[in-house]
Amino acid sequence: MSLINETHDPALRSWVASANQPGHDFPIQNLPFASVRRRGTGEPFRGGVAIGDAIVDLAALHRAHPFDGLAAEALAAGAEPQLNALMGLGPAHWSALRLALSRALREGSALCAVVEPCLMPRAEAEYGLPARIGDYTDFYSSIHHATNIGRLFRPDNPLLPNYTWVPIGYHGRSSSIGVSPQVFRRPRGQIKAPDTAAPVLAPSRRLDIELELGVFVGPGNALGEPIPVAEAEAHVFGIVLLNDWSARDIQAWEYQPLGPFLAKNFATTISPWVVTLEALAPFRVPFERSADHPPPLPYLDDPRLREQGAVDIQLDIAWQTVRMAEQGLPPHPVAQTNYRHAYWTLAQMVAHHTVNGCNLQPGDLLGTGTLSGPRSDQAAAFIELTQGGKQPLTLPSGEARTFLEDGDTVVLRGWCEAPGAVRIGFGECRGTVLPAPSGQ
Repeated sequence: MSLINETHDPALRSWVASANQPGHDFPIQNLPFASVRRRGTGEPFRGGVAIGDAIVDLAALHRAHPFDGLAAEALAAGAEPQLNALMGLGPAHWSALRLALSRALREGSALCAVVEPCLMPRAEAEYGLPARIGDYTDFYSSIHHATNIGRLFRPDNPLLPNYTWVPIGYHGRSSSIGVSPQVFRRPRGQIKAPDTAAPVLAPSRRLDIELELGVFVGPGNALGEPIPVAEAEAHVFGIVLLNDWSARDIQAWEYQPLGPFLAKNFATTISPWVVTLEALAPFRVPFERSADHPPPLPYLDDPRLREQGAVDIQLDIAWQTVRMAEQGLPPHPVAQTNYRHAYWTLAQMVAHHTVNGCNLQPGDLLGTGTLSGPRSDQAAAFIELTQGGKQPLTLPSGEARTFLEDGDTVVLRGWCEAPGAVRIGFGECRGTVLPAPSGQ
């Protein structure tokens, strides 16, 4: 697990003045990575690092050769169009590059004259997917979400007996993962109403969100060689916000017996900035679970995991309709939750995914599953917030919503705060629903 080091020092300030603004998502203590280029230029994508309102162009910086050793090797990998090569290098290289960038961006750095010409304004950037995502696995790591959903469909047996023993997950579709801001069409699929004899093919009328985190895999493992839980975080490069859009009416008809299919694979949105696991070190908290639940099996347990296996990440969902946008109303917060409520940790997801010998590869993406908290206002999906659509939410425009209508936009945000540490953020994860494609 990442240790506190000089890059986390709350006294650090950058010669990029905007990075020193209180409450900024991207102070010098963060330094997240993305795939970027200048908007509208058609130039190649390359790795970038956020610092305040600017981005360090890693390709331009690599051409200046400011670093040596592991940091130079990591910079060369980060200069590529996507971050797979950097993710594959492992923690020693990641940490060396982070330290070199931190020192180069600090007030008084001798490298200021070298780095400053490599900056681009963040307002002028467009983003690609941070990595070529070979595989995508979505977990189910919030016991509160699992219980809430189970209560809607199985009131007498909301939580299935395997949940407290095994990190549940399913393999999703990587080709429809897009980077924020993503615009996508309402999905169509088979829908069967309870009072009809046959399903119909129709656009989803119960289009939902799921607030999750996405976990980018680092070096990974060879086929047949599991990753021990004590080593699992060495295979986690960093974290993004993730919206797992879900068509609940399609899902209800298709998910038995094999699970989600068309209800989930039409769009998944991730935020562009990957916050490294090292940057999150000041916000680690103990991994806890109820005393009346079984302890994890040995392959999912580790003393350090119990001490600091969870991460205190605050998360927010905001909703904006077309009418709100026309009235100049910003996206309206409808729920807040926290990743520390998750029942299964990052390390446990990686260890379980590989315990059967499954090989993870650099750039693979793991979703945490919907991150609902214990209170009703911490529900991370609209199906929970509206009690299955029975209790609409009223927005500032006076509109009532249960599920998403065409033109609606949802914005997810995340940030970390703790005493003695500088606040860091994840940026935003924004998606907008367009009408379904025409057809039969």
